[in-house]
Amino acid sequence: MKILFVHQNMPGQYRELLQWLLAHQNHQIAFLTQRKAPPRFEGVRTVIYKPHHVPAQKAYGLSKVWEQATGAGFGAAMAARALEQDHGFKPDIVVGHVGWGELTFFKQVWPDVPIVGFFEYYYRLHGGIVGYDPSEPVSEHTPFLLEARNAVPLANIEVVDQGQCPTLWQRDRFPASFHDRMYVCHDGIRTDRLLPDAKASLKLSRLPEPVTREDEIVTYVARNLETTRGFHVLMRALPRILRERPKARIVIVGGNDVSYGGKSKHPGGLRAKMEEEVGAEMDWTRIHFIGQVPYSDFQSIIRISRCHIYLTMPFVLSWSMMEAMSMQATIVASDVLPVREMITHGETGLLVDFHQPDALAAQVIDVLSDPQAYAHLGPAARAFVTDKHDFLTCCLPEHLRQINALVPAAKRMDVP
Repeated sequence: MKILFVHQNMPGQYRELLQWLLAHQNHQIAFLTQRKAPPRFEGVRTVIYKPHHVPAQKAYGLSKVWEQATGAGFGAAMAARALEQDHGFKPDIVVGHVGWGELTFFKQVWPDVPIVGFFEYYYRLHGGIVGYDPSEPVSEHTPFLLEARNAVPLANIEVVDQGQCPTLWQRDRFPASFHDRMYVCHDGIRTDRLLPDAKASLKLSRLPEPVTREDEIVTYVARNLETTRGFHVLMRALPRILRERPKARIVIVGGNDVSYGGKSKHPGGLRAKMEEEVGAEMDWTRIHFIGQVPYSDFQSIIRISRCHIYLTMPFVLSWSMMEAMSMQATIVASDVLPVREMITHGETGLLVDFHQPDALAAQVIDVLSDPQAYAHLGPAARAFVTDKHDFLTCCLPEHLRQINALVPAAKRMDVP
C-alpha cells in the first residue's frame, strides 16, 4: 500500500504507527511536514513543504487562524501534487492531522483518495482551558474568536472520509454531528517497552551519586512550564511539601516556552514569576529543573519517582501521563474530565482540585509518608493502560481496521 502521512511536526501522533508499518509490512510511505529538521526514518520519503501564505501579525483576529490554515493547506496540496508529478507517488490513503489546515484542499488534488483525519480539539467557551483559571477572565470578544478558530475542523469534517479522536472527552468537544464520522482510539502506549524498573537511576547535578527508587523523588513533567499544565499550582504546593518532607527532592521537566494558552506577562516568563512569588519559602537546594530531556531520560525519571504529579486544565492529555501509568507510577493528578477518563481516584491514581495547591501538597505528602498505603495504584494504572490503550494489542489493530475499511480489498493490510 502507498501511504501518505501529513503532520506539520513529523511524526506527531503517528510515531508508533509509522515505525510499526516500516518494521512489519512492505509499504511505500511518504510523510509531508513543515518541520525543518524532521527525524529520519529509513524507508520514508520525507517532504518538507512551506505554507503558501502566512498572515500578517496584525491580521484581522476573526479570520487569522483560517487565513493561516488555508496558506498551510494550499502549500501542502501543492507539495502533494508535486509528489505525484515528480516522483510518481499517488497514495492509496492519506492519514493526517486536520488542526492546521494541511488536509483542507487534498480532495482537489486526489478526489478519489480516502483520508483519515485526526481531530484533536474543538474550542468552546466552557469546559476547556478558556476561562478555567479565575485569574484569566475571558473578554466579551472571546466567544467570537473561539468560534472563528473552529472554522478549520468545520471545513475538514467534509474533507475526510473518516475522523479519529484519541479520547471520548476530545470527541465530545466536537459537535454531535461529527460523532458518527469519527472513531475513538488513542495513538497507543508501548506498554511492552514502558515497564517499571526497580534498578533505574538518574544522575542529577549538584549530587555526587545518582538517585534511585530508594530516594524520595517527586516528579513533574510537561513539554513547557505553563499554566495550562498547572506549573503555577505545582510551585505553590512545593513549599509545604519540602517543609514537611525534609528528604524529598523535586525533579521538574519542561522548557520555558509556551505550548498551550497565553504567555506570562512577566519578562522572565512564568517560571521567573513563580520563583518571585514563592522563592522566600522554598528550599532551592532540593529542586532540580532539568529542562526538556531525551525520551530515555524521561523514562528513568518516571521509574525512580516516588510520586509523580500530573497537572492540567481540561485539555488534551499529555502522552507522559499515560506513559507514567504504564511504568507503574503513583500519580497525583488534576481532577478534570479528561484525566478522569484514565484515572479513577483511589484505584489507578489520586485526583485533586486543580485550583487547590494546598490539597495537592497534602496528597503528595500522604503518598510520601505512607507509600505502602498507595502501593496498589501503580500496578492498577499499568493494568488499565495495558488493557485499554496498549499500542500493539488495542490501538494498532483498530487503526489498521479503519484504514482497511477505506481501501480496496487487494490493498488491505494484515491486522495483528
